[in-house]
Amino acid sequence: MAKKHDSKEQEQKGPSVEDALPAEAPQVTAEIQEKMDRMKVTLDSFKDKLLAKFEGYVMGISLAPPEKEGERKDKINVLILVDDKESTKMGKDELHEKLTKAMEQIANDVDPQIAIDVVLITELWQSLYDSKYDLLQVIAVSAPVYDTGMIAALKVCEIHKSMVLKKFEKYIACYVLGGSIVRGTANANSDIDVYIVIDDTDVKKMTRGELKEKLRGIINDMAFQAGQMTGVQNKLSIQVYILTDFWDNMKEANPIIFTFLRDGVPLYDRGVFMPWKYLLKMGKIRPSPEAIDLYKATGDQMLDRVRFKLKDIAVEDMWYATITPSQAALMLYGLPPPAPRETPDVMRDIFVKKEKLFDEEHVKFLEHVIKIHKDVEYGVRKNVTGNEIQEMLEKAEKYLKALGKLYQQIQERKELENVEHLYESTITVVRDVLKVEGIEKASDAESIKLFESHVVHRGIVPERYLRIFKDIHKAKKDYDSGKLTASEVGELQKNAGEFFKFMVEHIQRKRAHDLERARIRVKHGEKFGEVLLLEDEVFVISDLETKEIQRGKIKDGRIKELDASDYEALEHAMANAKVPQKVFVHEGLFEDLKRIFGPNVEIMVW
Repeated sequence: MAKKHDSKEQEQKGPSVEDALPAEAPQVTAEIQEKMDRMKVTLDSFKDKLLAKFEGYVMGISLAPPEKEGERKDKINVLILVDDKESTKMGKDELHEKLTKAMEQIANDVDPQIAIDVVLITELWQSLYDSKYDLLQVIAVSAPVYDTGMIAALKVCEIHKSMVLKKFEKYIACYVLGGSIVRGTANANSDIDVYIVIDDTDVKKMTRGELKEKLRGIINDMAFQAGQMTGVQNKLSIQVYILTDFWDNMKEANPIIFTFLRDGVPLYDRGVFMPWKYLLKMGKIRPSPEAIDLYKATGDQMLDRVRFKLKDIAVEDMWYATITPSQAALMLYGLPPPAPRETPDVMRDIFVKKEKLFDEEHVKFLEHVIKIHKDVEYGVRKNVTGNEIQEMLEKAEKYLKALGKLYQQIQERKELENVEHLYESTITVVRDVLKVEGIEKASDAESIKLFESHVVHRGIVPERYLRIFKDIHKAKKDYDSGKLTASEVGELQKNAGEFFKFMVEHIQRKRAHDLERARIRVKHGEKFGEVLLLEDEVFVISDLETKEIQRGKIKDGRIKELDASDYEALEHAMANAKVPQKVFVHEGLFEDLKRIFGPNVEIMVW
């Protein structure tokens, strides 16, 4: 069953890459390999001699498949594609005969086994106009020895065409090669332009647009596969038209369609493309008066579009390119962004007059941009010239460069100013550490000495934090004297962050330890409770399971004024209240515990 399903799916999807690949080549013997090597030397020699005389005319040289019958069966069959589009001095037959004779002489001089077929590009095109594809198929299966791009284009197109026809032959009206490759103006980077017209005249189950998009997607996937197989990747440029749209474009005199008909060469045609091509050549296909008027008006329309774009650049793009970064500079300085029209005045007051970090000419340019924006917006100016845009662009580049320098200067100042905030924060946290160690007051001058003797030397914090504290002290002095550099600030902030974290954690551990000393745990019956003494207030948890909390006052060593409370109030009080260094339990407190928890209350000690 699985095999049937795979077969059906294959039929729906069409040919895969694997289907188009040749069967695995048989093992090459030493004799065959030696013969191939000799043939390569022969063909390279022939190519060099031929191009020495006919370079500029030879479009491709390729090794053609051996003939099955006839006297040339054992020959080295070489196909030579010649560009004769510019030849006007002799007829095609005469040119073909003379070229063949001259090229045969070169072949015989190299190796009498070389048998050549000279193909004029106009002959190839004519055979395709006549729906004769034998020569095209020979070129498609040949092995290129020299190629200016035409042989590769024909090979990849022939494989792609075969895949498309196998899947969609019912709908393909024509498959046409066009563009620079057939005009002879292509280079190594040129795309291979292909036009495919799809017959949509009997479509009933979907809209024509849906049919076009569906087939376009599949056909482009096949183009990728064909490129992978031939090594001609990212070259096929597929234009898919549906027949009804194509006809409408013909009536509207679309220049793309006229070019397509004039230059295109059909690699497949169901009798649709060539009649149109001949009618165009005969002058029977002519644009309508409406189409002529439409294209005639296009010039003025495009000029109006250019003028509009120039105004748009001056009014919107240039405006945003200068105003928004200017407001960013003010925000970096610490100000809220002003209104756009106020921005130049604020920039002048702050950065030109006060800080002397910005030039007046830059602010005047900003005012100029805002004025043009206003003039165009209110109709005072109708147009902006290209020269004005170019001049504004050059000045805008200088303006943004100056802004970039301003950003850097502001940032450096901010970093240096942060040292003062860093110092204040450090002193505050050190004082808090000293407080939890029993030292209530410490001046800035005493802080280092006290921190060293009462905290570091007692082994409470490591020695390295004393060094960080001293570095911050020194940085503050350097900042005050103008000696501190911005590069020093970064390392200082990093170390200060580590310092703060360690000190805060130490304070939290110390407070938690003190809180434990102020906590009384009790048992009453089968329940457990707690009493937390915080200086002049008390929290009572009568049952740790139900977490019922009361809050009261401590007066004369007794618990009074108990009211209902909650954990949020408890946590806030624990974070902010001063924990007593020593807790004394008065006799009256035992009476209060009996009153709260019952006469059989027990105090837990461990």
